[in-house]
Amino acid sequence: MASSSKSSSSSSPQLVAAALLVAAVVAASALVAAEAVCDMSNEQFMSCQPAAAKTTDPPAAPSQACCDALAGADLTCLCGYKNSPWMSVYNIDPKRAMELPAKCGLATPPNC
Repeated sequence: MASSSKSSSSSSPQLVAAALLVAAVVAASALVAAEAVCDMSNEQFMSCQPAAAKTTDPPAAPSQACCDALAGADLTCLCGYKNSPWMSVYNIDPKRAMELPAKCGLATPPNC
């Protein structure tokens, strides 16, 4: 599957961190369903999925549960999952996922 890297958007570090967050939890949930990855459980990840789903138009706003999960997650750890193929498996739009921290009023690591 072709995955191109686009990096021209405002709040880029926050967007990338959100995508990584979602991708990391998705990948982890596929591998270890009930265990936490990057300080985020599968249940917490799933609370963010509706706000990042690629088949919902317009996307849902992130729930309070999602924002709470993101606030407690290790966003630097999640950055390592930004190119995970699991994003597609879980119907995650990377651009929408990358917007989640900003929508929750969170700062993300600049190196994401």
